[in-house]
Amino acid sequence: MPHTIVTEVCEGVADCVVACPVACIHEGPGKNAKGTDWYWIDFATCIDCGICLQVCPVEGAILAAERPELQKIVN
Repeated sequence: MPHTIVTEVCEGVADCVVACPVACIHEGPGKNAKGTDWYWIDFATCIDCGICLQVCPVEGAILAAERPELQKIVN
């Protein structure tokens, strides 16, 4: 099951982008409600490796579950 970046918790650190082995994490446009940059995970590409969860320094920004209602998705 793919992981989810919680849009309103993400602080745009982007450690996950560099660490992702399948490049499924993308920058969202604009700022989130906190006023920070944010990222989103392409559920179709995510291989559920969990590296993003391990490297993210922001507690609660990434969940080990597919929760589309918590993540803005930009196509």
